[in-house]
Amino acid sequence: MSSLRFSLLILGLLQAVSLISQSQSLTCTSQKFTNNKLYEYCADLSQLSSYLHWTYDSSTSSLSVAFVAAPAKTDGWISWAINPTATGMAGSQALVAFKDSNGSMTVRTYNISSYSSIVPSNLSFAVTEMAADSSGGMMRIFATVILPEKGATTVNQVWQVGPSLTDGVLDKHEFQPANLNSKGTLDLLKGVSTAGTGGGSRTKKKNIHGILNAVSWGIMFPIGAIIARYLRTFPSADPAWFYLHAFCQVSAYAIGVAGWGTGLKLGSESKGVQYTAHRNIGIGLFCLATVQVFALFLRPQKDHKFRFYWNIYHHGIGYAILILGILNVFKGLHILGPEEKWKSAYIVVISVLGGIALLLEGITWVVVLRGSLVSPPSPTTDTTTAKTGSVPLPRDP
Repeated sequence: MSSLRFSLLILGLLQAVSLISQSQSLTCTSQKFTNNKLYEYCADLSQLSSYLHWTYDSSTSSLSVAFVAAPAKTDGWISWAINPTATGMAGSQALVAFKDSNGSMTVRTYNISSYSSIVPSNLSFAVTEMAADSSGGMMRIFATVILPEKGATTVNQVWQVGPSLTDGVLDKHEFQPANLNSKGTLDLLKGVSTAGTGGGSRTKKKNIHGILNAVSWGIMFPIGAIIARYLRTFPSADPAWFYLHAFCQVSAYAIGVAGWGTGLKLGSESKGVQYTAHRNIGIGLFCLATVQVFALFLRPQKDHKFRFYWNIYHHGIGYAILILGILNVFKGLHILGPEEKWKSAYIVVISVLGGIALLLEGITWVVVLRGSLVSPPSPTTDTTTAKTGSVPLPRDP
């Protein structure tokens, strides 16, 4: 028993030492390399728990770097790049490290001219002393690059982590905020790394886009549909239900147009990054809602012969907007990746609306069935009643 306790004590001490070691490696200043190479500067990068070490030689315009990051999954990849012409991934000159088929670490260069063609290729500048290693769940890239602009003291840097490779081809990384904002500038002389200037602004635009569309397609349109579906059953609600329904749908359409506009703007700023299903559903929603709103001006009178067909068209498009709107809100939440409480809040709101609709559906059927069970008054031939006209006289056969 004493030997078992001693073994458990030793195991606990080893775990504690491991945890301490891991906590110490969470900053670049505590990181050491097996090749014992030292760098003049280091920085904890703003996204993806990544780190960069570098030394700049102004006389040769060369930059010696060590990039440290954990891949998205065990058999994934990491990448660090310089972009000579822009601040994003497109146009960047990338170094990518991953485990080869034999289990050893390797580094390859990628000239990312477009997102549709990511294959190994030479860079627009010279790179030497490339190497990579892996330990403790972290991968490291080592290299020396000759900067494309001689005498430059700042560069645009981009970094990324991916989940896997398929037949030697890099699989796509996630498109969460951390992945999209993993870029910035590197001041080679001051030893400072700054986050991309557009990251916060872009995230704010995404949040505005999400809120506008969730309120429009995901909340106001369903409320307007509930009003039209159930309040019109009660004669006392006429014509108030119609004005409430029109107000909700027109307001929802106006907010939806604003959300659609912000989506177009975000799409134009995201060259090479497309959310095809979300975009196509959004375009379809805008077109259907536009037709639906303008159809109000073509609404026939109640007794018109075409009113029956107009009702079929109006209800059909309305239910299509309802279903596609809620579906696209959930797709947008998946893309935006907010805190779980926001997704839960929307689920609660839409569940409450669904519960109200079910309750009103039951009440409506009760009203309809009771009305159908009431027998119409029997015709009478009473002369007094016939004179007053309160009950119609029977017609001769």
